[in-house]
Amino acid sequence: GAQITAITPAILLGCGFWSLFHGFTVGRARAKFAEMARKDGEKDVDERYLLPNLYAQGTSKYARAFNCVQRSHQHIFETFTTVAVGGLTGAVVFPICSALSTLMYTVGRYYLSRGYVETEGDASKRYKYPLAKFMWFGLLGNITLGTMSCFIVASGKKKLI
Repeated sequence: GAQITAITPAILLGCGFWSLFHGFTVGRARAKFAEMARKDGEKDVDERYLLPNLYAQGTSKYARAFNCVQRSHQHIFETFTTVAVGGLTGAVVFPICSALSTLMYTVGRYYLSRGYVETEGDASKRYKYPLAKFMWFGLLGNITLGTMSCFIVASGKKKLI
């Protein structure tokens, strides 16, 4: 019933809350790597690292390290809307599967972001945690479940109220 259908939104809210706090990681990293670049003698640090720049300009080890941290956060916004819409739509017809798929995304998203943060500038190491790939399974699962749910409701096989 309604209690089971509420699991997916609860997981999404938790993921959204975590995403907000993950943004603070980016802010700390921006200050940390800009300061390290300054101490290492890099030129135009403020213009290259600080806001309004989303990513640090250049290819120094500090710029690459910061950009991986920033990427860990930016990538959330590239996938979260699709996961949320698919998960919420899918939960109408498939509440348990949608909750599990959304949980897979959330766990994978956490570990992929953590991997990005810990790469020290080598983005190829972002999948160092095996659970990071679950993000993609959860994303594809929610797209599939949401699409199927739309077809089932549109065909009249499931009434919304």
